[in-house]
Amino acid sequence: MREKGVYSVQAVVKAIDLLEALAQGGESPSIAVLEKKLGLSHNKVFRLLATLEDKGLVERNKANNTFNLGLQAFEMAQHILKSDNLIRTAHPIMVDLAHKLDEAIYFTVANNNEVLFLDMVDSFQQIKTADLVGKRFPFFTNAAGKVIKSVSSVDLFKRRGIPNIKELEIELDQISRKGVAVDFNGLGDGICSVAVVIRDYAGKVVGALTLLAPSFRMLQDRLDNVVIPCMLEGAEALSMKFGYSRAYA
Repeated sequence: MREKGVYSVQAVVKAIDLLEALAQGGESPSIAVLEKKLGLSHNKVFRLLATLEDKGLVERNKANNTFNLGLQAFEMAQHILKSDNLIRTAHPIMVDLAHKLDEAIYFTVANNNEVLFLDMVDSFQQIKTADLVGKRFPFFTNAAGKVIKSVSSVDLFKRRGIPNIKELEIELDQISRKGVAVDFNGLGDGICSVAVVIRDYAGKVVGALTLLAPSFRMLQDRLDNVVIPCMLEGAEALSMKFGYSRAYA
């Protein structure tokens, strides 16, 4: 384990200290107040504020030259809170599925032009896939991305010049009708991914439950009679926790 602070970048540390000072509330501080609070020179505080202001993390009140957190800081906080809420809501159902199927279960979300693996409950199997928490993959390379895109536009693929777009459109249509995507080798040789979409109270997609397992354990009979029914049941239970009802589908 590395010693705390060994690899710290001081400019980043000071920028975070400044944001924390602004987040403490009370009256909006001036540069002079921030200098005293942070123990930094006027020039360093000025440059930090200017950089953070350029990124939208800090806003300056031009009338009295004081500073507050910017809208971008609040948006980032909302994204963090949303991700945390998604994980806390999804995790118990992920645990249940992992126990039933004894395979790794992930919660995945759309992130820009990719799918992000947010959380995972592992299996007890001796042979398992690598941990993908925090990893991002293009939508079309895996079941999670395909099941999410199956209920939205495929214009993204056209703009990115994906080959065999017609085949992809047919596959996405089939996934949309079945409610489940199954992919072999998209995330690596010998890896099978099975994904089901999760919706909220408005019918909007919030992510996907995704099973990852070695392909040799995902025989068609097991997929059809055990894995897919359990995943669909889990998806319905989790969607209901987010307020989704088939009546609004």
